[in-house]
Amino acid sequence: LDLKAARLLPQGDVEDEEDLALLEARDLLFARLLQYKAFKQVAAVFGERLAKESKRHPRSVQLEPRYAGLLPEVLIGIGLEQFAQLAAAAMAPKPGPPEIGLSHIHGSKVSVKEQAALVIERLRAGGQVTFRGLCADSPDTLTTVARFLSLLELFREGAVAFDQVTALGELTIRWTGDEALDVDELIQDEFEGQPPAEGGADDGEKDDD
Repeated sequence: LDLKAARLLPQGDVEDEEDLALLEARDLLFARLLQYKAFKQVAAVFGERLAKESKRHPRSVQLEPRYAGLLPEVLIGIGLEQFAQLAAAAMAPKPGPPEIGLSHIHGSKVSVKEQAALVIERLRAGGQVTFRGLCADSPDTLTTVARFLSLLELFREGAVAFDQVTALGELTIRWTGDEALDVDELIQDEFEGQPPAEGGADDGEKDDD
């Protein structure tokens, strides 16, 4: 122990390295002896139990009549065809989750271009209007969303400008476009109908230059 403590200390000095190696070898041998002793004890327990159980013999006689009469009689009331039907029902694939149809739901369509025409008309008449006032007469959420999308399109084309003094405050929309601009020139109907097919006839043409 003194040699091991000296080896672990930062400034410890070990007088003889060979003595420390001998101590480690002795510890390893002692651990193996303990392990061997444990296995030997377990083997003795197993041998003692096997010796005791060797004197026991199972009963190899039939069931006594008084107990045999208590067994219920097995009655099979179905034939091979019924067994086949049961097997087919058990092995049949289970139906998937029920599907809920949406055909009974009526989805009203709101045109972004029509709402853009209304927005342009009100902005040209008043010069500017708040978003709250612009959507005050909106009958439903879809119409409000369509007017918001039309404002985004008009802003992208430079026809309107937004003013908002404070964050999350009142949003004011000002008309900055030309009075001669038509709604068909500003709104390209990106939110309506089917998307354009890719790889049209013009894609295959190349400029000779």
